[in-house]
Amino acid sequence: MFIVDKAAAATMNNKTPTPKIIFFDIDDTLSRNGIIAAHNQATLEALSKTDIKLVISTGRSKAILPADILALLDADILDAIICMNGQYSFNKDGMISHYPLSDAQTSKIVMLCQKSELIHKFDSATHIAWSHENERLREYNAITPNSILDPDYHKANTVYQCSVFFNTQEEKMQEVDFAQDDLKLVHWHHIGADILPIEASKARGIIDLCLHYDIDAKDCMAFGDGLNDLEMFDLVGYAVAMGDAKPELIARADFVTGTIEEHGIQAVVKHLHIDQ
Repeated sequence: MFIVDKAAAATMNNKTPTPKIIFFDIDDTLSRNGIIAAHNQATLEALSKTDIKLVISTGRSKAILPADILALLDADILDAIICMNGQYSFNKDGMISHYPLSDAQTSKIVMLCQKSELIHKFDSATHIAWSHENERLREYNAITPNSILDPDYHKANTVYQCSVFFNTQEEKMQEVDFAQDDLKLVHWHHIGADILPIEASKARGIIDLCLHYDIDAKDCMAFGDGLNDLEMFDLVGYAVAMGDAKPELIARADFVTGTIEEHGIQAVVKHLHIDQ
């Protein structure tokens, strides 16, 4: 069901009924536990038959994007993918935009992670490289070819973001003034966060895609649930928070819909009268 329409009815009547691009977060928006919900895949397939462009906007590394999402790009159901929180964008023809971390940034990040004694990883376009191993990571690496143990990976390869893992120790790094080094810490879970350049965000990736397709961001819609969706919500014309989204994101949304299990995306598609 459609849970909340935060715009007044009179305002709704003036809204453009059909966005030109719809941006979708993956985890807990399209997918649960790494697998796209069947009804969400069906909706994407139906929308791909319209003039609306469909784009993924995720914090995930390009190297570990879900196979079902990549298959939708290969099948021309998705038009493009923004990954690593706007740090890298691509379509079937190749890279659209990218923003590598500098050597100074990676060195500073490593120092901060070592000071806090945190396992971390750097993400490139082809791999995620871990600083240390534990039993869980050994099992993960054994079944994930693009996930490797290489604490020096960032020294010889182009990387775009770092992820840190707190193991329920959320208080770690809270005292760090990331801004003094033009960096920021963005939580995607209570046990993990990404360290990024201060200007990095999904919104920057959306700006790049809008320039690529010559579309105004105000004619775009975005679905999301997490804190790394905040800037994306501020940019697009129609921001939709999932029913189980973070409260801070709900506060910035134009609409609040149901969860994946409540067919939240379908409720918005139907509400906006998008022809399929």
